[in-house]
Amino acid sequence: MIIAVDGTLASGKGTIAKALAKAFGLAHLDTGALYRATGVAVIEAGGDPADPDAAEHAARHLDVEAIDEAKIRTAEAGLNASVVAAQPRVRQALFELQRSFAARPGGAVLDGRDIGTVICPDADVKLYVDADPSVRAERRWKELTAKGETVALDTIAKQLAERDARDSGRADAPMRAADDAVLLDTSQLSIDAAVSAAIRIVTDKTGRQPGT
Repeated sequence: MIIAVDGTLASGKGTIAKALAKAFGLAHLDTGALYRATGVAVIEAGGDPADPDAAEHAARHLDVEAIDEAKIRTAEAGLNASVVAAQPRVRQALFELQRSFAARPGGAVLDGRDIGTVICPDADVKLYVDADPSVRAERRWKELTAKGETVALDTIAKQLAERDARDSGRADAPMRAADDAVLLDTSQLSIDAAVSAAIRIVTDKTGRQPGT
């Protein structure tokens, strides 16, 4: 069983994807981490994330096992991820890695922005997770400040708007809901409620119960 979870930043898609993987005994891949790690690798090499050659080189030499979660979860890493993700050569470099992960025995849960439309268009279940921009901005702000980053809520809101525009407006694999995706709006939902709603969607679509 393959479950595709797409959606906007700070909508809760990552948390939901991890919970689904645990509930149904599937492997999980946060594909956004690949782009974040690529952007970080370019910066650490002294390059520019907007440079197609530097970005592609970093993507093709990415060591998934060596990804440093602390480095890729900053606001700067998120912005650079959006820059490299807009480049077709980077997306192609990471395409096979994601497809290979999805094809593993038993299936998998992948979350990102083009899973249901490009990476796994044949997924058994497709979810598109979103929330009101103001809610997402506050969630992201709380996440970053809890890690010790000093950033204004207004700045986060502006960055989210810019990233949404770049991700949805890029020519190659733009962020959008697949035609057959189920929309899950988490604006007014707690984490537990959002996860429960997602599990119900999977069960309704596949007949499979959690733990089986």
